[in-house]
Amino acid sequence: RKDTGMLSYKEHLPVSQVVVGDVDRPGSEAKISVGPVRCQGDRNYWNAASFVTSSSYLHFSTFQGETSADISFYFKTSASDGVFLENLGNTDFIKLELKSATEVSFSFDVGNGPVEIIVRSPNQLNDDQWHRVNAERNVKQASLQVDQLPLEVRKAPTEGHTRLELYSQLYVGAAGGQRGFLGCIRSLRMNGVTLDLEERAKVTPGVKPGCSGHCTSYGMYCANGGKCVEKYNGYSCDCSKTAYDGPFCIKDVGAFFEEGMWLRYNFHSPGTSMKDLVSRTLLSSTDPETTAPDLNLNKEDLSFSFSTTKSPCVLLYISSYTQDFMAVLVKPSGNLQIRYSLGGTKEPYNIDVDHRNMANGQPHTVNITRNGRDIVLQLDHYPPTSYSLPTASDIQFNSPKALFLGKVIEIGKIDQDIYKYNTPGFTGCLSRVQFNQIAPLKAALRPTNASSHVHIQGELVESNCGASPLTIPPMSAATDPWHLDSASADFPYNGQAIGDGVNRNSAIIGGVIAVVIFTILCTLVFLIRYMFRHKGTYHTNEAKGAESAESADAAIMNNDPNFTETIDESKKEWLI
Repeated sequence: RKDTGMLSYKEHLPVSQVVVGDVDRPGSEAKISVGPVRCQGDRNYWNAASFVTSSSYLHFSTFQGETSADISFYFKTSASDGVFLENLGNTDFIKLELKSATEVSFSFDVGNGPVEIIVRSPNQLNDDQWHRVNAERNVKQASLQVDQLPLEVRKAPTEGHTRLELYSQLYVGAAGGQRGFLGCIRSLRMNGVTLDLEERAKVTPGVKPGCSGHCTSYGMYCANGGKCVEKYNGYSCDCSKTAYDGPFCIKDVGAFFEEGMWLRYNFHSPGTSMKDLVSRTLLSSTDPETTAPDLNLNKEDLSFSFSTTKSPCVLLYISSYTQDFMAVLVKPSGNLQIRYSLGGTKEPYNIDVDHRNMANGQPHTVNITRNGRDIVLQLDHYPPTSYSLPTASDIQFNSPKALFLGKVIEIGKIDQDIYKYNTPGFTGCLSRVQFNQIAPLKAALRPTNASSHVHIQGELVESNCGASPLTIPPMSAATDPWHLDSASADFPYNGQAIGDGVNRNSAIIGGVIAVVIFTILCTLVFLIRYMFRHKGTYHTNEAKGAESAESADAAIMNNDPNFTETIDESKKEWLI
């Protein structure tokens, strides 16, 4: 139902060439817009199957390629090795496999001994992106090509066997107890015939039609930038480029700083040249702006969590080989301040967050993103706020040198306010610190390749700093029932006296008690009326002896002495 990836072949693109003429005339310009991409074409091109276990495979009839074999397909995987396909004979065989994360092998034997052709890629092939494999074999030569890498060719011997004699079924995936392929294969064509992988996958355990692995279904559980990696019996989350830890990259990695402690992360280790620094350390970003040859950053992403009860202090400071710097401070009032100095202005650009005291011992989260002149700050769960550097300010952070936590220990001139806030230093907890792709606290507390960049003064004690902050965003005036208009409010309400001395809390409690008492009284009145309601009486002129009489007429005759048994026929009444 869904297929994502990079279109890496020109012939796959909806527009393969654009020619614009008359470009030398002054003032001329051209604009080309490509509308929405609509997929159409051969259904077999996207005929795919997903292999989800190490023993998963599909089987087809024997491959008929005695003198000529032409095999092509696409694959996508996160695994480092596995067999793509295999077909056996008595001694002859043909096999294609992923031998390592950077090697694809094409091997066969037509009776002259095994022949193997290997293509080595400079980039990882298990990057969960589509890669194309094309293998050919005839009586003169054999060749193998992966993606657009150079074609590897092996000449056939001038003498010997030339026919490939196979008898077993063709296995796509694991076969013969070998380590099977884990991932997706699509558009498998053998001698011009496309194999229907989807239909065969519908009736084969361990294989699913279409391309859907564990990461497709469960990759969203790798949080905070963690990368999902396919496994034979499931998946795992790679948290190496995040400031988090744990199976799903949700465990905070933090530490408690005592007074005077500090941590420095050098953006390049001793003995590393500035050119190596571009590719090895600072921020391993795919963005060309982030890996400029002169190490001038046009954008930064900074996030961390902290808690402290002391102010002022320096939370984080990024120095440079120039006068550029970035700092996050807690001012004497307890308010947060972000300070940028990128050159072009006499004074640093300050962002003051004055709406609350941050030195209250509670955990707070800070997220700062800068892209050129635009800065976005988000504090705790409050809505993000946008700022902009002054027009005169430079927009490049030139030659970053080191990142400091807790205290600044740097040679050279330091901003005067930062110098004042630097003593005695930060006391509290810092966690999930990440500057672009660098996690300095994690590098200090976990053995990683970046651990050599870290220097610590004092004993660093690991802590999660109380995990996520519990700050509740403020209610709007329209929805806040306790909001008072300052123009019409003439009495205090923050716990002070109101009216005749009864404070607001007492008034609320009194109102609740009055409602309860009123409800109880109403209930009692209803019960009393029900129990003592007037039942009423009535009087009848029933004849005496009626209880023992056979009928009502007999009772009347027995009781009235003037009643005669003779009744005049003329006085009879008839009911018509």
